[in-house]
Amino acid sequence: MPDVGGDLLRAAQQCLAEADPLRKVALTQAYAAAFRRGALKVPADAAPPAPIRMPGRPAHLQLVLPREVPRRRLGSSAGRAAFIHAIAHIELNAIDLAWDAVYRFRGLPAAFHADWVSCADDESRHFMLLRERLLANGHDYADFPAHNGLWQMCEKTAHDGLARMALVPRVLEARGLDVTPLMMEKLRAAGDDETADVLEIILREEVAHVAAGSRWYRWYCEKEGVEPRSRFKELLQEYAGGYLHGPFNIEARLLAGFDADELANLIEQADHVGKPAALAEHGSALPDPLSR
Repeated sequence: MPDVGGDLLRAAQQCLAEADPLRKVALTQAYAAAFRRGALKVPADAAPPAPIRMPGRPAHLQLVLPREVPRRRLGSSAGRAAFIHAIAHIELNAIDLAWDAVYRFRGLPAAFHADWVSCADDESRHFMLLRERLLANGHDYADFPAHNGLWQMCEKTAHDGLARMALVPRVLEARGLDVTPLMMEKLRAAGDDETADVLEIILREEVAHVAAGSRWYRWYCEKEGVEPRSRFKELLQEYAGGYLHGPFNIEARLLAGFDADELANLIEQADHVGKPAALAEHGSALPDPLSR
């Protein structure tokens, strides 16, 4: 593990910059363990954060527009691998999303860093579980095209911790709470119980990650004297209308810190922007979980 001199922000930068996914995972897990031991701290004299940039990715990974990522049919090993790859790509992005929150947003309680270091650690485990399923289907990460929608939202919210907490955990990552149960159902119907079991683990742990976003979103709102529900509605309209696809996983979202009024508003806004065809209508073809 490179020496970062006990500096949590330098550790976050190294994880963000690392292009090799397996090394990114190894660094993440080593630094998360060091943080839990109390060996990494935010220095009192830290320089302002550097401008956000693309995190490290394998040179041979092809990034395309979301609409150019093909639908995956689960009836073949290659189709399952392409689908698993899409989820693995989300989990790799989620490692970087968590580290960028640690690195970028300053003047926050120690619990903020603890939450997002823990999230990065969880996401690294999720990536490795999915990579095992990729390998079992004859492929590896970067064998298929992927899109950059998660990181683009990260870039759009780099100036504002309140917007980041609202829009990345509570919109994009919360979308996974909505669509994962049907993904699991489709995978089991296709005979892939192993991948469905992995998604069940991920779904359970992602509830806590979205809950962390809810917690820190409300912390920012209280600090800035903002009413959380109305501001969330404004941010959705400004940044994220295209991501409002129903149906919503009401139970998971309630556990993740949404309240009944917010969920009613989400349903109303999704109706206004127009819902895409239900996933079930695609048969065994599944769209990207974050497709718009």
